[in-house]
Parts: sequence; C-alpha cells; structure tokens
Amino acid sequence: MAICMPRYALMVEYHGGPFAGWQRQADQPSVQGAIEAALARLEPRAHTIAAAGRTDAGVHATGQVAHCDMERDWDPYRLTEALNFHLRPAPVAIVACALVDDRWHARFSAMERRYMFRLISRRAFLTHDAGLAWHVKNPLDVEAMRQGARHLIGRHDFTTFRSTLCQADSPVKTLDEIRIEQEDRGHGVEIRFYLRARSFLHNQVRSIVGTLERVGAGSWSPEDVGHALAARSRAACGPVCPPDGLYLTGVGYPDDPFADVAANR
Repeated sequence: MAICMPRYALMVEYHGGPFAGWQRQADQPSVQGAIEAALARLEPRAHTIAAAGRTDAGVHATGQVAHCDMERDWDPYRLTEALNFHLRPAPVAIVACALVDDRWHARFSAMERRYMFRLISRRAFLTHDAGLAWHVKNPLDVEAMRQGARHLIGRHDFTTFRSTLCQADSPVKTLDEIRIEQEDRGHGVEIRFYLRARSFLHNQVRSIVGTLERVGAGSWSPEDVGHALAARSRAACGPVCPPDGLYLTGVGYPDDPFADVAANR
C-alpha cells in the first residue's frame, strides 16, 4: 500500500551565476542539487524535487516554484528555516513554503510563467550589476523595440526564436505579454523586458530580447521582427543575448499556494 507523503510547495530565489542551471548535474553545481542536498540533511535519503521551469546556466530567479515530498509533517515555517540554514552559503533561498495537495505539481499545475530581463545601456562597464544584467554600451531606441515586440504577441510558430536543442513537442506558443520599460539611472539607462506566457521554448526569451536589441540599436527595423517570425527559421533570429539579465519572476496557478503565507515573504 502506497504511503501518502506530505507535499510542500516552495518558492525559490537564486543567483544563477555559480550554477550550471536549475537541473541536477552529475559533475556540476545546480540549484536543484543544492536544494535536494539540503533536504537530505533534514531527512537522510534520496530526494527528487520538481520545478515549474528549468532555467539555464547563469539565469536567476526571484519566483521559481518547486515541490518536495517529505516523510514528516513539517510546519512550513520550520521547513523554510531549516532548508535555508542548510542551503548556506549557496546563493539560494526558500522565500515561501506551503503544504499542498499531493496531486498538486509545480510544473503541471502551472498556468503561466513570467520572466523579466534586465539590460543596462551605458559606456562604462558594470560593477554592482555585473552578472545581474546585460551590459550594452550604446543607447537604444525603446519605442522602436516596443513596435518590434508587437509582432510577437499572440499565438505563433516561434521556430525562429527557439533553440535547436529545444525538446518541446511544438514550436507554437501563445505569448500573452511583452512589456518594455526604461529608467534613467543617471549613469546609464536600465531597460526591463517583461514577458508572460503559459510556457516558453528553450532560449525563447533570450532570443527575443537579443533580436529586439538589434531593433533598438537601429540595425533592424521593427518590421524585420515580423519577417523573422514568419521565416520560421533559426537562421532568421537575431543574436541570443547572454543569460546574466534573465530572471524567472513568477509562476501562476489556478489557486495561489502561497496566498496564506504572502505576508511572511
């Protein structure tokens, strides 16, 4: 007879710089591996956790969601504190924890994913934001990038903006939102790209941002983005931007598992 183990949803924040990505690696550090090792300190056995999305090497998160199954009935607050104690000094933190139904799944129950990409435009190299944003030396035309982004909203075949290593069954996705905001920082301009969809293809966000940067730089026209999309060819894509500025900022569910613990985050 199968034993029902309590399931916990975890909201995870991490700096992706030291990791080979979210997914456990045999010979390289990963975020999944760090959390599973911390869980093994609490309940000594092999642990396997599942996440809403597998971020690549160097990609960060402020709102990744995962779930774990435990043998003991842990108070969510105590589980959070214990995991964070054993995660140190790795740049990974559990910022919220909630007991969920054993049928709830961090990946398969998710209804949307939200990403944010940070780009800083200035001549001087980055100091405090090094590894946390993409550094572009020349000014960019934000309005032109917004015009280019409009071609990508909606349901499309995103083959052009898909990694050749992507394992998704179909390149057809619905991109619900691309919002681009800018802020004058005195010494340069920070541009943030906000993207929202039920799911994304491998390298889709970085391919889109890299292409829109070419529009902002004046190398592409906004209409060129539509032509690239229609080409359905990876060769038509602009350069893929580095992972430094990419953040998984949130995952949407029919019922927010963290609604009751939001005040403690």
